[in-house]
Amino acid sequence: MMHVMSRKERISLVNQLRHYLDSVGVTFVYDSLPDNPDYYDSARQAYEFVLYQDIFLKKYSSIWQFSRETVEKIPELVKQPESDTSATAAVEKEQSIEERNRARSEQLERIAHVPVDLSSPYATLKFYLDNREKNPLLASRIISSSDIPHLDDRLDILEKLNRFLDGKGVIIDLDNVPDDPDYRDTTKANSPHIYEITYRFADIYLEKQGSNWYLSKTSAERIPELYKQAFPLGIDWLIKYLPVDEGKRILGLQPWQYLGILLLIILAYLTFRFLNWIMAYLLIRLLRKLGKHRLADNYVGPIVRPIALLLAFFLAEVLMPLLQLPVKVTALFSVAIEILIPVFATVVVYRSMDLVSLYLEYLSQKARTSYSDQLIPLVRKILKGFVVMIGAVYVLKNLNIDVKLLLGGLSVGGLALALAAQDTIKNFFGSLVILIDKPFQSGHWITTTDGIDGTVEEVGMRSTRIRTFANSVISVPNGKLSDQAINNYGLRVYRRFKTQIAVTYDTPPDVLELFIEGLRKLVEEHPHTRKDYHHVYLNEMGDHSLNILFYIFFATPKYAEELQYRHEMIMSIIRLADTLGVRFAFPTQTLHMETFPGQEPLTPPHESGAKLRQKFDRFFAEKGGKGDVTK
Repeated sequence: MMHVMSRKERISLVNQLRHYLDSVGVTFVYDSLPDNPDYYDSARQAYEFVLYQDIFLKKYSSIWQFSRETVEKIPELVKQPESDTSATAAVEKEQSIEERNRARSEQLERIAHVPVDLSSPYATLKFYLDNREKNPLLASRIISSSDIPHLDDRLDILEKLNRFLDGKGVIIDLDNVPDDPDYRDTTKANSPHIYEITYRFADIYLEKQGSNWYLSKTSAERIPELYKQAFPLGIDWLIKYLPVDEGKRILGLQPWQYLGILLLIILAYLTFRFLNWIMAYLLIRLLRKLGKHRLADNYVGPIVRPIALLLAFFLAEVLMPLLQLPVKVTALFSVAIEILIPVFATVVVYRSMDLVSLYLEYLSQKARTSYSDQLIPLVRKILKGFVVMIGAVYVLKNLNIDVKLLLGGLSVGGLALALAAQDTIKNFFGSLVILIDKPFQSGHWITTTDGIDGTVEEVGMRSTRIRTFANSVISVPNGKLSDQAINNYGLRVYRRFKTQIAVTYDTPPDVLELFIEGLRKLVEEHPHTRKDYHHVYLNEMGDHSLNILFYIFFATPKYAEELQYRHEMIMSIIRLADTLGVRFAFPTQTLHMETFPGQEPLTPPHESGAKLRQKFDRFFAEKGGKGDVTK
């Protein structure tokens, strides 16, 4: 015993208990005592076994001992006056007990010798269905005594099997059960002599032992665990308080069952509303207070409702067996729920992939890698596709569709499928080539040999979306795009600015030289130009002008910044020309009339070299003082 007592006290209590049991005429048939180390009394909701009235054993850790309550009550039981003090009453009581034990032994002996047909899966299941209600002792013969030696254990397993199958709505259709004594399950390795009672619970199956088919030892040991899953938290104790066999039936159901269905629907709905409110009101509101509006509205919000529905269906599945509905009705509801649960679970996980991609985007921004911007959308689509396939497999499995057979059929038609979908497969591998070879990334400006010109928005599994400069979107198959020559302007480190600055022919050489020197200085002083490589030279004598080649590079990866820097440079060139008196040329025809009396020359006068140099130095000194090359 677990209690702290001396050996002498324990021996005394044992003797007192034995004396009491003998006085009330209690004897035990050992074959009726359970031999299961994990025996669970569903009525008492505890790992206990009642021997007689208030005397019971209880499991402490891995040891079964008399309970503390029993030990404390032994002295009181011994002191209680016997109600029958006469020897005649004691003899009658002992005779009565002996008669009951004899009757039970005779019944067990008869059952043990009743001829039963367990020669095939069909015979065993028919025998079980015929006797499960009217004669459980006989029905327990489907469990081999060599697997489960004690009768009470076999009866307990049989009762739990009955409740489990009824609660889950399992219909055993004998027309589909094989009657072959040598039946083999060819869908499994080595084709063993087994038969699954239902596709929904592969753990429950018959197994051939010798010439008979029995409930397998694995199944018999697994049934108590399945029973606990079907009736979690010990809710099966409610069944004995329900009037299962009482009252009139309306369309096959008792009035209390209709009420139970209504209450189950209401409870599931209230559970859904409560959970939806908890997650939507508290979680989303908290995220909004933290400033995570995009996370709350676009990512967390869409998965709140499916999660609430999923949990509501879980509750309905747990409580459904309590209603003790007819098997066909229970089967209908159970299959519907078992389909809806993986559907909503798939929806939850599918939408959660957006959260995963958001976290990957956060890591990408933290690492400052642009390649991830192209990879993340593709990874999100692949993950979502994988989730949908897993969900579809579960739904098909719950619909009793052999997924292995279906996949086998797909493999047979794989060649035809590959021929029909060769363009799709080519595009998929094209996307892999783009990801591995990296000819461009999202945000790059590209042109192709087919004349496509625009900015890459997204690289998908089949096609790449390109935003043109007309703001339209072109979807180009990846297989086609990977075969083309691609000019990627987005990979430019510098942006080239090449132009011809045309000045008039009447510009004096010293002014022209000073102007070119000023252009070079503008390039040197601009903060965003390439200093180690640029060309500014008098390059050409054109029909109407002297052309200065202005060939420079801006250090920027962005088109908008390039335009800004071009603007700054051109404005500086115009201001420099205005300061030095340099005129820009354009195609004209000039008629010179300098000989007319009173007509001043058309060619503007130019200052001397010294004065011009002073203006030049003052121009750049003012620019340096203002600190802005555009001024």
